[in-house]
Amino acid sequence: MAFTRATGKHRARSRTFRGSVRVAGAATLTATGVISSLAASPALAAGTDAAAAQTGLMQALVINDSLAGTIDAQADAQHRAAEAKAKAAAKAEAAREAEARAQEIRAEKERAARAAERARLNAFQLPIAGSYVTTGYRAGGSLWSSGSHSGVDFRAASGTSVVAVGAGTVVEAGWGGSYGNNIVLRMSDGTYTQYGHLSSIGVTVGQSVTPGQRIGVSGATGNATGPHLHFEARTGPDYGSDIDPVAYLRAHGVNV
Repeated sequence: MAFTRATGKHRARSRTFRGSVRVAGAATLTATGVISSLAASPALAAGTDAAAAQTGLMQALVINDSLAGTIDAQADAQHRAAEAKAKAAAKAEAAREAEARAQEIRAEKERAARAAERARLNAFQLPIAGSYVTTGYRAGGSLWSSGSHSGVDFRAASGTSVVAVGAGTVVEAGWGGSYGNNIVLRMSDGTYTQYGHLSSIGVTVGQSVTPGQRIGVSGATGNATGPHLHFEARTGPDYGSDIDPVAYLRAHGVNV
């Protein structure tokens, strides 16, 4: 015997309705405070079962749409905030890298400047730019009391600038007998250099000089037959400690 179900009664709810209820239920779990307060209101409690179901469905859908919009807005705001934070972090990192690179460049320039200064201070040059030797070391003759030349003579017209061949300190500056007006420098490597027959002196004892610094002017003072520069290299400050000036200059990289 077949059983039939009365029309309009005990009909299974539609798939759309069940889906909506599930959505409403999910929304209720997500925003319990909002839906619970609405469900507890007297307006929702009144009316027939059918009216209550229909009203609850409509309000659940409205609440669900509103909540979804709120969640979307919050998500967008969080996303924008995360993007802004990431951009700020990237900008800060780029600034740190740029500053680090700038510091490296400054340090490299400072090292290069110090190296250049050390090279300059360690450099040697001719006592008279562009000049050449006219009388060699140990040349013999009656012009020298010892019987031989204790230095070399560089060609120089009277009034030509005489410079320090390297970095050093002035240990003598004044009259030197047969040397005339002369200057003696203690060089940075511990050796000594002498500049004789000067017409004038431009430094004082104790003064530090750098390579190429003007220290006097050439002339013909003392035991000299004409203007020139007498140049000596020594192991000590006193007469008799002389060494070959040309070999000395060449050993320090000067082309003589």
